[in-house]
Amino acid sequence: MGGVKLTKFTHACMRVEFEGRVLVIDPGIWSEPSALDGADAVLVTHEHADHVDILRLLGAGVPVFAPAGAELGALPYTPVSAGDDFSAAGFRVRAHGGRHALIYGDQPDCANLGYLVDGSLYHPGDSVHVPDEPVETLLVPLQGSWLKTVEAIDFVRAVRPRRAYGIHDAQLNDRGLSTANAWLARETGDGYRWLAPRETA
Repeated sequence: MGGVKLTKFTHACMRVEFEGRVLVIDPGIWSEPSALDGADAVLVTHEHADHVDILRLLGAGVPVFAPAGAELGALPYTPVSAGDDFSAAGFRVRAHGGRHALIYGDQPDCANLGYLVDGSLYHPGDSVHVPDEPVETLLVPLQGSWLKTVEAIDFVRAVRPRRAYGIHDAQLNDRGLSTANAWLARETGDGYRWLAPRETA
């Protein structure tokens, strides 16, 4: 994604900018409102509030793409299914996966899509689903009730991206964040780094 500007916002939110076009992925209740400034479209991986702030998006009035069947209250959105190819803010997007990672026992899951943007940047939402096509830049979850560190490491190794950035980290304190980042960097190679909120790549 040459010339593309990526900006990480708190937790799982990523802003993608290219030639004046702005695509925002998973602006949840913990991400900064400025993530949506000038946004042309929003991708939502699933319905959990840490990935989608429904009230904020209702106020923003920006086109939203989300998994078919996602429970997003009064928020209008374009339904997407695994395997769909579509355009959002002028970026080519392909949806992968289908379900949220298992949390525990028989607790219900929900629809979850990973999005591959312009054949390069992959945001998996709450899953470690490996897409069936090459990924240049991988966003890798660091922590969650549904995730173990070994699964995050194996996810990066399976996808084999050129670079990976840690996301899904808002519930980690500084010690936990340092430990998770050290493990990912040591076990997956030189392409891994962590971006602080509002840091760009």
